Amino acid sequence: MSDELSTTMLDYLVETYRLSKQTNDPDGYVNTSALAELLQVSAPAVNRMITRLKDIGMLIHEPYTGVKLTTDGERRALIKLRYQRISEVFLVNVMKFGWHEIYDEADRMSGALGDTLAERMLEMAGNPDNCPHGEPIPTKEGAIIEIDDRLLTEVKAEEFCVISRVRTREADRLEYIGALGLVPGAKMQLIHAAPFNGPLQLKMGNEYRIVGHNLAVHIRVKLLDGE
Repeated sequence: MSDELSTTMLDYLVETYRLSKQTNDPDGYVNTSALAELLQVSAPAVNRMITRLKDIGMLIHEPYTGVKLTTDGERRALIKLRYQRISEVFLVNVMKFGWHEIYDEADRMSGALGDTLAERMLEMAGNPDNCPHGEPIPTKEGAIIEIDDRLLTEVKAEEFCVISRVRTREADRLEYIGALGLVPGAKMQLIHAAPFNGPLQLKMGNEYRIVGHNLAVHIRVKLLDGE
């Protein structure tokens, strides 16, 4: 049954996977209202699709709790996500698009990819392990490496860190974040974080950056030893 999934079904699985990585639920359940908002569809439409995906073994649905992927559902979501992230690195590394321009185009491209074309695109892009935003590219088998990182807003004053990934799809935000040099691989030291969700002062090399809390919550980092 899993081979019969439509593009729309795969989109639901992918977005359920994305939300599951951001939820505070220890069991990984995703709120159906949040899923409807992310997909920009009505609640009845989400409920109908959830029922279909549950019936073919892709989702588990608990009333008043939400939904989560089955093992097979997660595997299919990650294979689709692999194609999307390969499309993203191809658009940036080969076709020279900006990282803020690629989400919709990569989503459309990924729907037409198979293994042969995807592998050639990945090779042309330099065989990176991560997409331009720092997210790991899943394997052909639908497995993924989990990144041990934290929000920039959780870093303490004087700590050194390196940006691991940037989690937003908003083109304007990505363009601005990129202009500040806050891209995966960039190293910095947190100098000061103002209280009550105030701005953060960062030092990058010999330069300083002031970053609002509303931007910092989209940036994830790994801590470094003092440099």
